[in-house]
Amino acid sequence: MSALICGSIAYDNIMVFSGRFKDQILPDQIHILNVAFLVPELRREFGGCAGNIAYNLRLLGGDPVIMATVGSDFGPYRRWMKQNGIDDRLITEVEDTLTAQAYITTDLDDNQITAFHPGAMDHSQLNTVPADDGITIGMVSPDGRQGMLDHACQLEEAGIPFVFDPGQGLPMFGGDELCRFIEQASWVAVNDYEGQMLEERTGLDKQAIAARVDALIVTRGGAGSVIYTGGEQLEIPAAKARQLRDPTGCGDAYRAGLLYGLMRQMPWQDTGRLASLLGARKIECKGTQNHRFDRDTLMTDFETAYGYAIEL
Repeated sequence: MSALICGSIAYDNIMVFSGRFKDQILPDQIHILNVAFLVPELRREFGGCAGNIAYNLRLLGGDPVIMATVGSDFGPYRRWMKQNGIDDRLITEVEDTLTAQAYITTDLDDNQITAFHPGAMDHSQLNTVPADDGITIGMVSPDGRQGMLDHACQLEEAGIPFVFDPGQGLPMFGGDELCRFIEQASWVAVNDYEGQMLEERTGLDKQAIAARVDALIVTRGGAGSVIYTGGEQLEIPAAKARQLRDPTGCGDAYRAGLLYGLMRQMPWQDTGRLASLLGARKIECKGTQNHRFDRDTLMTDFETAYGYAIEL
């Protein structure tokens, strides 16, 4: 029983500027902006939505299969995936391209300047969803525009239920296209900002969206999440993190818990709480794939956080 995760694979290049952007930018000269920042600290992390979701799902003991397009520089990431037992058979290397790259510079006030190069991700439509490969559930997460459209159609045609997780890819689509995604999907997962944008572009409020799928899941960071399903609105409290180190990738960790709960047919209250707990474990560590946990520890943490036990 495998989960097909269609989405991005990327390298995150994270730089820290030991000053403040506001001290380097002259407001009256913004029309001829030309600045440079010395960044003595640089980390290169494995990232991308599909990679992050698969990493967390594998830690849970799930069986993720990533479908993505990568460039000629993918070697180190592939070795990392194999080391962590993540299936890479549906990852396509596109010649003469680089794997998607994010360049993120953060200052002392936690302001960020980000540049993103999609690279091979823009060729995601080269991949095709397999109809007979043991896939029981899918996820369409941020990827190349055409790839997201194609993969949703292919999952629907194959009869594979899937989560539509548009993330930062949501602005690429108009209202009609987003309505079509909702019709095709079994579940929709967004954060609160994306949820508002989805409402504005489709003309549907949250209840109307939820009525078209099995569930609409809206994450709200430290305020927890809300699951709209079966005419109900389930409030899911956030799990308390032991320390706050890096929020990047917490939404992907949450989605891994969501997929795991769906694959195990867990009650929505348990699924939401498990997903929230994964987000808390992630925020405690820098980078999107540097944290570790096992199911036994997670079950103990779940009981501590929520006052009752579950079996994973």
